[in-house]
Amino acid sequence: MKPIHEHKHKPKEMSQTFDFNEAEPRLYVWWESNGWFKPEIAGPDAEPFVISIPPPNVTGALHQGHAMFVTLEDLMIRYERMRGRAALWVPGSDHAGIATQLQVENMLREEGASREGVGRAEFLRRTWQWKAEKGGRIYEQLRRLGASCDWDRERFTLDDGLSRAVREAFVRLRDDGLIYRGPRLINWSPGLQTAVSDLEVERIEQQDVLYYFRYPIAGEPIENGLPVATTRPETILGDTAVAVHPADPRYKQYIGKTCLVPMLNRPIPVIADEYVDIEFGTGALKITPGHDPADYEIGERHGLEVVSILNKDVTLNANAGPYAGLDRFEARARLWADMEAAGMVIKTEPYTHSVPVAQRGGELIEPMVSTQWFVKIKPLAERAVEAVRDGRIKIVPEHFEKVYFNWLENIEDWCISRQLWWGHRIPAWHCADCGEITVLREDPTTCAHCGSARLEQDPDVLDTWFSSGLWPFSTLGWPDETPDLKRYYPTSIMETGYDILFFWVARMIMMGLWFTNDIPFHTVYLHGLVRDADGRKMSKTYNNVVDPIEVMDEYGTDALRFTLVTGSTPGNDMNLDIKRIEAMRNFGNKIWQMARFITANLPGETPAGAPDAAARRALSLPERWIMSRLARLTQSVQRLFDGYLYGEAGRQLYDFLWGEFADWYIEISKTTLYAEGQEDAKQRTRQVLVHVLETCLRMLHPFIPYITEAVWQHLPHEGETIMLARWPQADESFIDEAAEAQMNMLIDLIRGIRNARKEFDVAPSQGITAIFRADGSAPLIESNREMFRRLANVTDLSMMDGSAAAPDQAAAVVSGEVTCFLPLAGMIDIDAERARLAKALEAIEAHVARTEAQLANANFVTKAKPEVVERTRARLNDLKAERESVAGRLEALK
Repeated sequence: MKPIHEHKHKPKEMSQTFDFNEAEPRLYVWWESNGWFKPEIAGPDAEPFVISIPPPNVTGALHQGHAMFVTLEDLMIRYERMRGRAALWVPGSDHAGIATQLQVENMLREEGASREGVGRAEFLRRTWQWKAEKGGRIYEQLRRLGASCDWDRERFTLDDGLSRAVREAFVRLRDDGLIYRGPRLINWSPGLQTAVSDLEVERIEQQDVLYYFRYPIAGEPIENGLPVATTRPETILGDTAVAVHPADPRYKQYIGKTCLVPMLNRPIPVIADEYVDIEFGTGALKITPGHDPADYEIGERHGLEVVSILNKDVTLNANAGPYAGLDRFEARARLWADMEAAGMVIKTEPYTHSVPVAQRGGELIEPMVSTQWFVKIKPLAERAVEAVRDGRIKIVPEHFEKVYFNWLENIEDWCISRQLWWGHRIPAWHCADCGEITVLREDPTTCAHCGSARLEQDPDVLDTWFSSGLWPFSTLGWPDETPDLKRYYPTSIMETGYDILFFWVARMIMMGLWFTNDIPFHTVYLHGLVRDADGRKMSKTYNNVVDPIEVMDEYGTDALRFTLVTGSTPGNDMNLDIKRIEAMRNFGNKIWQMARFITANLPGETPAGAPDAAARRALSLPERWIMSRLARLTQSVQRLFDGYLYGEAGRQLYDFLWGEFADWYIEISKTTLYAEGQEDAKQRTRQVLVHVLETCLRMLHPFIPYITEAVWQHLPHEGETIMLARWPQADESFIDEAAEAQMNMLIDLIRGIRNARKEFDVAPSQGITAIFRADGSAPLIESNREMFRRLANVTDLSMMDGSAAAPDQAAAVVSGEVTCFLPLAGMIDIDAERARLAKALEAIEAHVARTEAQLANANFVTKAKPEVVERTRARLNDLKAERESVAGRLEALK
């Protein structure tokens, strides 16, 4: 016999409602202070299960994306912990180079200072100070979500250990011949004054102008010029060719001729390339390898010169001739005016297209050739492709594998340098005497090539994704062979958003395989984006951001978590509706009320666990049914967890607890619990009530940790905390198909009687008569008279012979071989009801006629919005169904 365990954090008795504001912080502190988040709690021989948290930006404030990944990862960790595994969730944060630097620059600007004004050393001191003051907020918010991380293992991408790992990785790649420095086309952010990764570039639709002009042909009048269209006239000054499609009959005669760059008269060739879209613009394409990614590739194919016309502040440089020094947009206007004066302009027209803008700042990104540091990434990518192809790494959902392969098989060299100060400074020193570069694990004092002491460290820092790519193993101590690295690497699952599959997940796989010769994790689980209730992206612009902190303040953490998981499926976006969060809050309250009812009916000790063999032989039909349904539910939840379908598992738990356990079994149990005597039967019922709820609480704990712990502490249980309670295993011996079939019939009949009462507007307090034609099921009906009385207020239940005629003026409810007749004379005033139904039928007929006429009107069907027409058709179907129902009830009264 296992009594309820007393713990000092447990309230004396269950309150009317669950106070999440009081319980959540109390329970979290209790869990953490007992060391239950640590993997060592499982013992030295336990199989590890490890997740490295996607490190949120140190600048970050909690948003729904964080709430989604924290909920899913905490669910996985709590589940595996309950299965007895050494569950380690490694927490940490990212230094977030650009985001953090911008925050500190804004702070300096408010003080009337600037980054350049205070200098690099002081700027970095101020940034570390800012991090110390503000950086802990995101951790507090992760705790608020219930994140059961091992906080003693918290890491930061700029801490000493990870900085050493970054330098080790850089040096090894350099020694392997995979890091080089040179000029290439990159994304340049004029506002940030740095190269940025593709991830830091967003594409937006913009209303623009398409400029048509004639490209002068050498030795020919301008009227014979080659017609070309562009959205960026200023880049004409950097053109090094004009391309046409080799199969375009309009321009075949131009191939091989020489064009002259407008206003500069620099000669460039007309070339043929199949990349050119014959349908776009004029079908001829100006080629600017220095300022367009596609043009850069064409230039490489044809050996074209790369001419850069922009300075880093996006003014034009000396290559722009008379336009040097002008801002890019000022140069555009000036050049176009000059071309118009020279007779080159054909026309302009409005044009909407996608343009690249900086994720932070929103200014137009300029593709620009710049000297940067790059990684030759293809050798790493080949290993990453093979690891997924041969099944060592599984991506969930699987269809993202195709996208993964396509990206890696077409990958370009990775620009890893950023013109920032906050970040891992590139460990390369330039020699002022010989011009060579020294790269070492420790800061050098002399040049490795000439011995000169005149060295200066490269001013750039590494792309944030470089250190993030090392995250699964650097956080465990790599490059040292630490005990954590030996025990917990490779990690188990990388759970993150599908939107960073390339930028982060693929890099972790590439770098993990390269530096550890092993996969960094065996499974990649990708979740979708969290959108608003209408499916729009959450944005301050739309004023539709749902703040998770505000949601938790109002509805509790469990409600938010359960909504996020049950509303989502792997790899798909989800719509977040406050009404669903409210419904999930109500579910938590329902669990609390179930527990209050059960605990109020536990006068003494009640055994924990399922009924033993002796008790099982005496279980009633409803008890055998609910135990069978629980066994099937446990099987199904396990199958869904095995397939990473956590949302469906949560939905099934919800449906079972509310739709079967609360609505049916708990109500039925009151018959036994409130009866006189029958102590043995009462004790069996109590044990079943406790066992079913306690088992469901354990399955629900990974989803909704707070309320499950709070309720579990009031029930008979084994152990100190539900966190470490054993994950339920299905006991198939309880599966009872006969009991399920019999209860399904009884439930169908009771539901049908309830519906009939509602249709005929019979007061809940009014007892009714039910006459059953049950044939072989008569004993089942007879033995469950009390169930019909309690759940449908059937006060007079009788049986009729199978050959007898149906009684007159009776509603009929059918389930399988059983028919239940409900004589209406004892329920309603038949004449008044007949008149009411006739009037209702007349109104419905009129409504049907009007709706059919509307849909027969061609003007309405063709001119109304499609959704309006569809709604009208749906309404007509509803009206016809209502007409049939009312006519049936009227017929029963004849």
